[in-house]
Amino acid sequence: MSRSTPEPVGPAADARTALPESETAAFDRLAHAVLASPSAPLGALLRAQLPGTAGVRWLRQEGLPPTTRPAELTAERWLSLFRCWQSVSPAPGAAGASTRRNGGRPSTHGHAPGAAAIPRWGS
Repeated sequence: MSRSTPEPVGPAADARTALPESETAAFDRLAHAVLASPSAPLGALLRAQLPGTAGVRWLRQEGLPPTTRPAELTAERWLSLFRCWQSVSPAPGAAGASTRRNGGRPSTHGHAPGAAAIPRWGS
């Protein structure tokens, strides 16, 4: 049995109520990931949630230092963070089974799928 993600509280909950019902589950995932470490600096938390430099760019756009704590975010900034997260994160299941032929496991022989090393016979 899977557990549902608890609903956020405070400004995150206020931001959640401003979203359409279809986006609340995704917002809950982001809020849970960010609020799981409330004393951690936001810069470090966003590195795990946003690819590349997207977290740094979002912090700079909002005028926040990387040492900002998640509890300091307003509802407007939660919505801004969610929109940023949506724009850079692939939708769940977007990759699908059609893009992975081997179930997502890396090649066991150290080469790309379908490639093989040149045999060294009698060198």
